[in-house]
Amino acid sequence: MAACVLKRCVTVAVKVKSLSPSFSARRWLLSAAYTDTKLWEAREKDPQNLALLANSMDRTYEKNLPVSSLTMGRFVDNISSREEVDQTEYYLYKFRHSPNCWYLRDWTIHSWVRQCLKYGAREKALHTLKNKVQYGIFPDNFTFNILMDSYIKENDFKNACSVVEEVMLQEAFDLPSIQILSFYSLGCYLATKPQLTVSQERALGASLLICGLQHENSVGLSAQLLGCVFLGKVEMLNGINGVYKGMPLDWTRGYLGRAFAVMERVATNQPDVKLTKDTLDYISDILQELSSSIDTDSSGEESSGEEDQKVSTMEDEDLEEQAKLPEYISRFKELSVLLESQGKVDSASFKDLVTEKAKQDLAAAEKSDIEEYETRIQTWEDERKNLVHRERELRMKAELEREERLAARAAAQQA
Repeated sequence: MAACVLKRCVTVAVKVKSLSPSFSARRWLLSAAYTDTKLWEAREKDPQNLALLANSMDRTYEKNLPVSSLTMGRFVDNISSREEVDQTEYYLYKFRHSPNCWYLRDWTIHSWVRQCLKYGAREKALHTLKNKVQYGIFPDNFTFNILMDSYIKENDFKNACSVVEEVMLQEAFDLPSIQILSFYSLGCYLATKPQLTVSQERALGASLLICGLQHENSVGLSAQLLGCVFLGKVEMLNGINGVYKGMPLDWTRGYLGRAFAVMERVATNQPDVKLTKDTLDYISDILQELSSSIDTDSSGEESSGEEDQKVSTMEDEDLEEQAKLPEYISRFKELSVLLESQGKVDSASFKDLVTEKAKQDLAAAEKSDIEEYETRIQTWEDERKNLVHRERELRMKAELEREERLAARAAAQQA
């Protein structure tokens, strides 16, 4: 009987432990304090009727006059349903293509993302972000973080990496928190062994490289190595023009050479840094794929119109770089053996490394982010109140001018 009772107690204890937030496998993700909306919702309200606002904006656009950023901000702030999110997308587009397009406020962008998350329209936030030129959605780091975190918490690492790509394109890896979340998203996505298109390889490579350049540790250098190899693969198969299409990268050939320079640096100048075993395996697979693909192209077994078009876009320098592939493969094998002999190959996966980094560093990074966010909200509120005050003054001035014109017209009629 006692043994039975003890067994039940142990079972309950295990269940409590497994359900307790403090033991949750996701306890290191953005905290509830970071994603909490109370501070944002506590702002001074400015209730508006969206139907009236929409009608007012439509009439303003019909007159070829600019809609104010304050009006656009009010529209976003007063979204109250999923249907109104769709409606707001249209007016964001209209505003972006109006004379006031440069004046979409940072708090309006933040509010738009929060409203999309609140009303189950996260795909709208990502759509407008990926089409930022058409909608003017250029978020700050805090806004990027809450959107990326929403995908991470649902294990949707593909779309989390889509957010990372936008961070990379805006060159916004400024905060430690966004670097940590980006590393984690990239590591978890690569762990799924996805089938990647050329554009996805280019985006992943640039994201890994640019984010990795912020760190000289095992995570950062492993990311730099992977990033250079992805970009090197694109360069080998499509030429240097295929690498720099829309990417914020230096126009320099030889990304595979740079990748192996990272390996050499770890072997000679980085005593406390290791590269992960799965990273080296990933690179080995890519090199084998490149060797097979280039051999097939040179043998003429495939000669579709698409292949002919690809070869025709390769410049002489690209073909010279492509000819270095056997040398690169040999160099990779030499450096892999050297790293192995020095004990600089970590058996932990890249995903394990970025997970551990998130557990160790994210909490400290959050604290400064939240403090800065509180200050930013106050700054935004002061700016919004100044805009409201200016709007009120302009309306009063316009009303006085209208009354003066009416009085002058009446006097002229009497005379």
